[in-house]
Amino acid sequence: DQKKKRKASEDADDDLKKAKKNENDENAESENSDKNEEEGDVEKKEIEKASDEDVTNNDKDEVEKEEEIEEKEERGKNEEEKKEEDKQADPEEVSKETSTEQEEKKNAYYELKFCIIQNDDKPDSCVKLIGLKSLFAKQLPKMPRAYIARLVFDRRHKSLAILSDDPQHKGGDEEIVGAICYRGFYEMRFAEIAFCAVNSTHQVKGYGTKLMNLLKRHAVLEGIEYFITYADNYAIGYFKKQGFTKTISMSKGRYNGLIKDYDGGTPMECYIHPSIDFTRIPEMIKAQRVFILDRIRLKAKSHLVSYSPLPKDFKPNLEGVSRVNEPVARAMAIPGVAEAGWTMADVLASTSGVKDADRQKNVLKSELLAIVRKTEEQQFSWPFREPVDTSEVHDYLDVIKEPIDLSTIEKRIKKGDYYKEKQMLYRDLMLMVNNCKLYNDENSGYYECA
Repeated sequence: DQKKKRKASEDADDDLKKAKKNENDENAESENSDKNEEEGDVEKKEIEKASDEDVTNNDKDEVEKEEEIEEKEERGKNEEEKKEEDKQADPEEVSKETSTEQEEKKNAYYELKFCIIQNDDKPDSCVKLIGLKSLFAKQLPKMPRAYIARLVFDRRHKSLAILSDDPQHKGGDEEIVGAICYRGFYEMRFAEIAFCAVNSTHQVKGYGTKLMNLLKRHAVLEGIEYFITYADNYAIGYFKKQGFTKTISMSKGRYNGLIKDYDGGTPMECYIHPSIDFTRIPEMIKAQRVFILDRIRLKAKSHLVSYSPLPKDFKPNLEGVSRVNEPVARAMAIPGVAEAGWTMADVLASTSGVKDADRQKNVLKSELLAIVRKTEEQQFSWPFREPVDTSEVHDYLDVIKEPIDLSTIEKRIKKGDYYKEKQMLYRDLMLMVNNCKLYNDENSGYYECA
């Protein structure tokens, strides 16, 4: 019995020990799980905190960006408002802006259809070259057709042509409104104009000037500095209007041997300024005019001060004024005349007596110029158009004591005070002819021209 009781008590103790051990194990597991849960919660909190910080940072960046955009928009609005205020305050600027826009729209060169044509074996180019040949042959009847064809189809020559917009004329001779055929000598930086013509149905419409201005603009791109041409008597006036002059400023070594001399033709030259857009010359002149008028307004008061119309019973005080000077005194008594800077001498200079003298002088000047120009147009006048080059003819001044030529005579006429009567011009012309006869042999071409 005692053994049984002892064994039972030992078994009970073992059971208690096992139960305690199980309890301890469970407590340890629960503690570990609690720790893990706590650690997980901490990690979650840290992650949430980091994400919250990222969100707040992103929100801040977005807010800053939005603020920058809003600031830029506000600045733009303020600038636009300022510009509008300035425009309202200064209507001249508005008119200038609108005028420049209108000028760009009105520029006739923007609407022109033009092209550079060259013999490059392309079918379209060949068709246009045939049209060019027909145009030049028709408008320049004195020029041999074979010579025109040879230059037009020469691969060294180019042509700038204005083309018609009419689709019915496409591919035909009527497609070409006008053209200039030229050959460039690019090493010497000049070009020779061979032909220039406008279709008879389009003449007197300004196409000649447009052609030349387009060619000048194109020449700047090709590095051409001068144009040179031999103009016949009918073309001299046209080339003068386009900026050509009879005075050749290029040295002879630059073009001598490259271009052919033509009997009866007048050599003319034009300098092409590289910084001028020749298609916008009217706009440039208009801008210069506006600038000059603006400068005048800084000094003048005519746009600020206005005077009321003179009353019907206006009678100036003419006491002590002689009868001869009465018209001048009446003019000076008008309000605003003296304030504008006019003096008695200015008004006297514009009276009828002085005007008559000026009128007579201008009539004589125009008549003398007409005589000289008619002389220049004659075929025999070519030796007399320019002064004799004494660097080439060394003994000329030893023989001729009073050299004279048509260009010198023309300068004297334009000066206005040299020739008092037609007889003086006649004496100079006879001197020019006699000089030529004196220096040259009777069998020479110069003597024959004289």
